[in-house]
Amino acid sequence: MNRYIISVTSAIVGILIAVSTGRADESDRFTQLRERMVKQDIEARGVRDEATLRAMRAVERHKFVSEDMIRMAYADRPLPIGYGQTISQPYIVAAMTELLQVREGDVVLEIGAGSGYQAAVLAEIVDRVYTIEIVPELAELSASRMKDYGYDNVEVKEGDGYFGWEEHAPFDAIIVTAAATHIPPPLVEQLKPGGRMVIPVGPPMRVQNLMLVEKQEDGSITQRNIMAVRFVPLTGER
Repeated sequence: MNRYIISVTSAIVGILIAVSTGRADESDRFTQLRERMVKQDIEARGVRDEATLRAMRAVERHKFVSEDMIRMAYADRPLPIGYGQTISQPYIVAAMTELLQVREGDVVLEIGAGSGYQAAVLAEIVDRVYTIEIVPELAELSASRMKDYGYDNVEVKEGDGYFGWEEHAPFDAIIVTAAATHIPPPLVEQLKPGGRMVIPVGPPMRVQNLMLVEKQEDGSITQRNIMAVRFVPLTGER
């Protein structure tokens, strides 16, 4: 073989190895950051559900933020995702997921797909996730990410989440990732008996209450205030 060709080929191989090694190093770094996030910001604050912890370790949060926010992806804080919306801080995502008490085989409705992060966490645990996003650009982005990252058990719809997704009801659990001024009756109706809903309730742009809503087997409803939170407001017709 021509010595020049051998030299060029060797150079190309060297570049490919370097690129591959660089990607592997970056992947390892993100894995370490996720592990630290789970230990320091989630387990240390009381989240114990093993399915939730496994999902938080598995989902690569840096893939659900904008490029300029990647360096902050594993900080325990909300981050802007555009259009006046945010991706929730990891602890809140984990705490809300744990409160739902979901398991394999469950079907979950999410109101407020945002960047798709919470849906991906749920998809690691349950059989099916239906998620609604009112901002067209975010709905399209979230749907694209679900496809790109292999979450074929997640379906995204653009629309007003206040009214739920009656076509696929009843749901084993419902999670709302934006603050409502009251608990939407359509969501209560679409909750399966024995099911749970987690929803922040309170005035927009102020401290709200994270509420756990449980539907009993006889259809009666109980509500419990879990903790103070701050979410962007639920928008739409109501």
